[in-house]
Amino acid sequence: MTVGTLHLLRSEPGALIAGATPAIGDGAGPWIAAGIFVVAYGLIALERLDRTLVALFGGLLLVALGIIDQGEAFAAIDLNVIFLLAGMMVIASTLARTGIFEWLANRAVVASEARPLRLLLILATVTAVLSAFLDNVTTVVLMTPLALSIGRRLGISPIPFLISQILASNIGGTATLIGDPPNILIGSATGLDFVAFLVNLAPVAIVVFAAFAVVMAIAFRSELRIPDDRREAALAALEPAVISDRPLLARGLAVAGLTLVGFLLHGPLGLEAATVALLGATVMLLVSRTDPHVALREVEWSTLFFFVGLFILVEGIVHVGIVGGIADALAGATAGNAFVASIGLLWISAIASAIVDNIPYTATAIPVVQRLVDTGLPAPALWWSLALGACLGGNLTIVGASANVVVANLAARAGHPIRFVTFVRYGASVVGLSLVISTIYVWLRYLA
Repeated sequence: MTVGTLHLLRSEPGALIAGATPAIGDGAGPWIAAGIFVVAYGLIALERLDRTLVALFGGLLLVALGIIDQGEAFAAIDLNVIFLLAGMMVIASTLARTGIFEWLANRAVVASEARPLRLLLILATVTAVLSAFLDNVTTVVLMTPLALSIGRRLGISPIPFLISQILASNIGGTATLIGDPPNILIGSATGLDFVAFLVNLAPVAIVVFAAFAVVMAIAFRSELRIPDDRREAALAALEPAVISDRPLLARGLAVAGLTLVGFLLHGPLGLEAATVALLGATVMLLVSRTDPHVALREVEWSTLFFFVGLFILVEGIVHVGIVGGIADALAGATAGNAFVASIGLLWISAIASAIVDNIPYTATAIPVVQRLVDTGLPAPALWWSLALGACLGGNLTIVGASANVVVANLAARAGHPIRFVTFVRYGASVVGLSLVISTIYVWLRYLA
């Protein structure tokens, strides 16, 4: 059984533990839990305080006040999610030491003949593909400095490149289990494996990316025009990127490839995705002869502990019966109509993920969806609607997904802040089109 999963699952995927979500009581517990949860979410959304500290404080406060006991709180921490992310961070940081990502950026400039719009689409494609097989947060950390550098080389604003990379990373991350944190949460909670996500989400993600590319080409065509002499000068001044450690690159790519194969086969092998990721990370450290102390410094511990606090927070409102009450109300509102429930979930998830980060939203929505499935509504339509809404809806605002926040912080530090309204102007078009495509896809594939 996957560790944690908010006390909702048996070892069989999708089964609900009887009594795991009690009815809402008459005491003060539900009100206290709801108050702490709402305040924590508000602070996370407003970004006035560090979100990791908010999540940890809120979760541990529930324990300190006796809303849930320590055993329940710690059992709710899904180690499958934590270790999967940690393993992929180690693999990505080791590959980055070889210079492969800088080399890819240079090749993109050459392949595009330094034509900005063509370059934007190439970089967006690279970002989407990498986001599907690393994770989108790791990908944008690696790609954002390259976009900033390209903007300087061409003498144009990097904002179009940065916005397109954010949007592409969330679209690409939608396609696989490991690409976007909401998918990792859903996969761990349901037992759906890498192949299930690839087969069900990659087709619609490809169509959405094609639509995104058209929108970007139209939206940025006037901002990405430069004189031919400046373009040729930029090409002439381009310094060749050198792979700094070819033996390490060869070994690293071999390990990354085997790890990907492990993700494809982890279901039939009876292994969790976290086991595959940690095994790949360990082998990567062995073949690269990297000091584990050095590698572990590259892990984004703040992100991992954010998840820890979040799991405890959500477990608190599950334990007091709030989630069960919401799920029962939704089930009554949809009157068992699968289309209304699934498409409603898709659009509500997108809007909610735009207001708060899609990670806390998904963690909260999972037990609600599980209860809806338990009422007899079709599981595939609901789970894939949640995944599509949470992942794609994160593109609506600059705070909608972790990748967005990371790029915004890096850009502001480099003197190129991405304004909230500016991002929404482009994100809204992409999200609207994405949801229309996803609605048609869910209806035709799971409900028709």
